[in-house]
Amino acid sequence: MRFLIILFLLTIFQQLKAQQIMNTTGIQKIISNIEHTYAPDNRTVLFNISYKQTFGTKVSLSGETSSEIAKTELLNDLQKNQYKYIDSIVVLPEKKLGDKIYGLIDVSVASLRTKPEQAAELATQALLGSRVKILKELRSWDLVQTPDKYIAWMESGNLEKLNKSQLNNWDSSKRIIYTKEYGTCFSKEDVHSIPVSDLVAGNLFKEINRDNNFVKVEFPDKRIGYIPDNECEDFNSWLNTRHINAENIISTAKKLMGTPYLWGGTSTKLMDCSGFTRTVFFLNGILLPRDASQQVNVGLAVDTKNGFSNLKPGDLLFFGEKATAKTKEKVTHVAIYLGNEEFIHESEMVRVNSFDVNRKNFSLDRLTQFIRAKRIIDSVGKNKVELLKDIDY
Repeated sequence: MRFLIILFLLTIFQQLKAQQIMNTTGIQKIISNIEHTYAPDNRTVLFNISYKQTFGTKVSLSGETSSEIAKTELLNDLQKNQYKYIDSIVVLPEKKLGDKIYGLIDVSVASLRTKPEQAAELATQALLGSRVKILKELRSWDLVQTPDKYIAWMESGNLEKLNKSQLNNWDSSKRIIYTKEYGTCFSKEDVHSIPVSDLVAGNLFKEINRDNNFVKVEFPDKRIGYIPDNECEDFNSWLNTRHINAENIISTAKKLMGTPYLWGGTSTKLMDCSGFTRTVFFLNGILLPRDASQQVNVGLAVDTKNGFSNLKPGDLLFFGEKATAKTKEKVTHVAIYLGNEEFIHESEMVRVNSFDVNRKNFSLDRLTQFIRAKRIIDSVGKNKVELLKDIDY
């Protein structure tokens, strides 16, 4: 009898163990489905969730996400499938940040990295006066999300942290935007005075007053400086006078000719290929996503199956590895079409190349790597093409 009881208990134990394994598989599938639905791109939405089984009938959920709805849907799906859990998932921003979960960039160009360390890869950049959302902090670094939704780490010393009321103050103030490709903010109304900061196109400041052909400005960190008034404009007026057309896009692009390449760069100082296209369209009032593999998902598709005859100046051209029966398409480069089979792009430096084999600037690599084209100019307000004036920048 004792042997039969032991055998029975062993059988029950094995059944429970098998049930736990099945439950584990189901939970992982739910987590993966939620991630695929609500956080398909970890560059813009964080969803790092894991779990472990407890000794009881529950699982312990841990990790973090920047999406409140993703966490809510995950817990709902677990409940629907009758899973019991202990919830330790953190929704960012971290609570320890308090109400100061907003930030303004304090330097002309802030470098944002993939990890909270100087040796980490440069992921993107953010311009002076632009806002970020602060998600968490670690030592002297902050994990932030830029207006184009990109998430990366930056040094805390390059950021002015604000609560909502302070941010509203900044938004409602009279601001100016720097419009030259690069320049200097001076300590006095004198171009020979000591610099306060270098400048790049797109930098934002609070305007104090104008006098002697200079604008007196205030930085987000309260520094005061002077900028020649012919190098900047009222920000709101600038926003409302952006005309999205091919002529303006090409004119802006050509002003950046010769600008050196920097992986992760998105300013008029240094830039990568998608940083170049993002900067050109930004200066014309459109905020594109950060990377080429993201930019390819916005705008109207242009039919290029039979060549380049359907292309228009200002279209975005995408290059990389075409899809095969075994591999997915991989977009690795982007350019702006100029017309007449020529395009301008950032490749070692901003340059013009051609698809025409008979021209000196012909690029065989780009011709063979060409994948598709998208039209942004005729897509404003739809197909994920957003005007800068409609965004909390």
